[in-house]
Formats: sequence, structure tokens, C-alpha cells
Amino acid sequence: MLDLTRKKAEEVMAQGAWLASMSETFRTELLRNAHLQKFTANQIIYRYGDPVGGMYGLVAGSLTINSAPPDATPRLIHLGMPGAWTGEGPFLTGQPRRVELKALGGAWMMHVPLDALEQMAARDPGVSRAIGMNTVFTVDVLLRIVHDLQKRDVGRRIASVLQRAGWLGDMPIGLSQSDLGVMANASRQQVNIAMQRFVAAGWVDYTYRSITVVNPQALRQFSEGDGSE
Repeated sequence: MLDLTRKKAEEVMAQGAWLASMSETFRTELLRNAHLQKFTANQIIYRYGDPVGGMYGLVAGSLTINSAPPDATPRLIHLGMPGAWTGEGPFLTGQPRRVELKALGGAWMMHVPLDALEQMAARDPGVSRAIGMNTVFTVDVLLRIVHDLQKRDVGRRIASVLQRAGWLGDMPIGLSQSDLGVMANASRQQVNIAMQRFVAAGWVDYTYRSITVVNPQALRQFSEGDGSE
């Protein structure tokens, strides 16, 4: 992964949906307390049940978000998107981590420690509401995932997963057919058939354990269909 300047990292994070909607004062203070960190491929950033900690924002690269109920094994549910933040749960609740975060093909991330968040909130009560708004953005994404999983046609569920992966841009994403099957609730054979169709249509490029979304708009149109599933 290419080296990244601190200035460029701050620009990427400031343009993300959450921080872009916050006040300039809050953005400046949060980024002032953020530490730029580099993670290697498959490195765990934090696991379910880990002690309380701070927030992380994805600057570049890719990461997986894995989760499940407390009595089940975490499974891949979503891919992190540059500019997006996560990990505010312990700050808001004082409780351990509820999801697992793992670098997929390597990642640059901004980390704001828990004590820095708490000091910000002590100086300004509005900080807690601002950080809570990030949870609202996360819920919006989760609602999209639930919506996509409720599609009866398996091909459209797979297209939906790929379209969301396209939020990362035209970079190769290290997902296998098994990974796609988990995210789309589909068998490996169903994923293979769908991928052949999407490659032939020119919507994606696919090699072993690597996918590049070429036409996310076409995937979105196909995934939504005409309502006649």
C-alpha cells in the first residue's frame, strides 16, 4: 500500500458523510486528536468483546466488519468505506466491543482514543450528540443491508452486495466467492453463476479472490429490478 500523508488522510476523513455534516469546530478537534495508523492484510483491529476503546476511520484500503449475536460466531456483513467511522459504541455505552473489525487487504486508519473523546465531551456537551450521529449513519447502512437480504431473487442479492462493494471505488477487493455467499446468503454455486453473468455483462472484473466493480450503477439497477421477483 502506498504511503499516505497526514494532510491527505485528514482531507479524506473530513469529506466522509458523517464528518462533512458536523461543525468545522468538531471536525477540527476530532482530527487533531486522531492518530494515523497502518494495518497489514488480515490484521485484526478489534474483536467482539474487546475492552472499551476509541473510534476508527478508514482512510484508504479495505476492511471487513464482522458481527453476530453474542452466542454466534461473527460473520462478514459489510465492507468499510473510506471516509467512514466506526467504534463509537464503547464511548456511548461504556461497554465492550460489539463487532469485529479486520483489515482486508491492508488499511490506513485514523484512530481517536477513548480518553480523547471523553475529554472532548467534558469540554463540550454537544460532542456526545455529534458522535451519536455516527451511529445513525451506521444504522442507515444496516437498513440497506437488511433491505438487500430480503430480496427473494438470489442473483439480485449478490448484485446488491457487489454494488455496496463498489462504494470502495474501482479498486480490487479481496473477496472470495465464499465471502460473497456469506454476505448475500447464497451458495457458492449460486455466486459462481451470478459472477459469470456479471463479468459477461461488463459489470465486474473477477480473478481468484479479487473482485473489481466496474459498473456499480448497472448492478444497482439490476439488484432493484422491476418488483416482479
